[in-house]
Amino acid sequence: MTRDPAPFEPVVAAEEDVDRYDADYRRWLADAIRRVRADANRSADTHLVQVPLPTTWGVSLYLKDESVHPTGSLKHRLARSLFLHALCNGWIRPDRPVIEASSGSTAVSEAYFASLIGVPFYAVMARSTSRQKVDLIEFRGGTCHFVDNADQVYAVAAQLAEETGGHYMDQFTYAEQATDWRGNNNIAESIFQQLAMEEHPEPAWIVATAGTGGTSATLARYVRYTGRDTGICVADPENSAFFPGWRDHDPSVTTSIGSRIEGIGRQRVESSFIAASIDRMMRVPDAAAIASVRLLESLIGTRAGASTGTSLWAALRIVSEMVAAGRRGSIVSLICDPGERYLDKYYSQEWLQENDIDIEPYERRLAELLETGRLR
Repeated sequence: MTRDPAPFEPVVAAEEDVDRYDADYRRWLADAIRRVRADANRSADTHLVQVPLPTTWGVSLYLKDESVHPTGSLKHRLARSLFLHALCNGWIRPDRPVIEASSGSTAVSEAYFASLIGVPFYAVMARSTSRQKVDLIEFRGGTCHFVDNADQVYAVAAQLAEETGGHYMDQFTYAEQATDWRGNNNIAESIFQQLAMEEHPEPAWIVATAGTGGTSATLARYVRYTGRDTGICVADPENSAFFPGWRDHDPSVTTSIGSRIEGIGRQRVESSFIAASIDRMMRVPDAAAIASVRLLESLIGTRAGASTGTSLWAALRIVSEMVAAGRRGSIVSLICDPGERYLDKYYSQEWLQENDIDIEPYERRLAELLETGRLR
């Protein structure tokens, strides 16, 4: 006997509702973001300084002075962007630490913003880090966590974040993601606004350097987004992987020796370095970079770090090329941080001798540039 099948009885899934909304946290978050944005409102527009060059050349050179930020360097912008990015993603929480693998300007600036919003900050660094650097980070409210081997800093920073329930900021991964490259008074928009009334308001080139690669990515994206013809050039120091990686289209390049120019140059091609966005790269000898900051002091009375000298040498090469071609226009580069942080290094004859760096040939070439417009 055939039986009729049982009527279909749909299975009704049980309803679920998980509500993690935390009103206290959201109030804290809103206040933290307000504090970080208020810092931008107070300090984002840094000076654009014109370098005196012979008017007969028809080429203007400007330097965006990032050393006037509250923490004294270009990394102030990066740290502010990283904090906003992490706050809005829900990664930074009240009373939980922010951790970074850095002993330089990024750590100083991140310590400042952590203090601003009231969370602890730990900078993971090699035990050999100079006392001067440690003092700068601690002055801004940070705590220095030392490791015996410099190669351990990234792993230890990630482990420390996991153990404390904190957030590993990881500047080399998130620098280009965190920066608002479409505008919102970023460094690129500020440059073009400040050039608006100059003789050549759209620069032929903007020259930058690369530590994370975030600044060059922001500049390159902005000029494309706004439809400009400005080229983006990145100047890279000795012993850095960025230049060969870009030249050979090989992001796996590594170097065995670290850069002597603090803040820029890496032994690997970092993920925030957007190679395809860059129009030109130059490898700049360390001696040329140091000679360039010595020249800068004589021209505008300002001491800067050797990362500034690296980009300045590249910018002056482009100036020379434009003069030779009879091309008029403007070039913009950056003052990344103050030279007073490096009096015992780039401004010390003893340090130069210890590191076998001879700047005299490059000083002569720069002197010839000022006389003839040619940088050989």
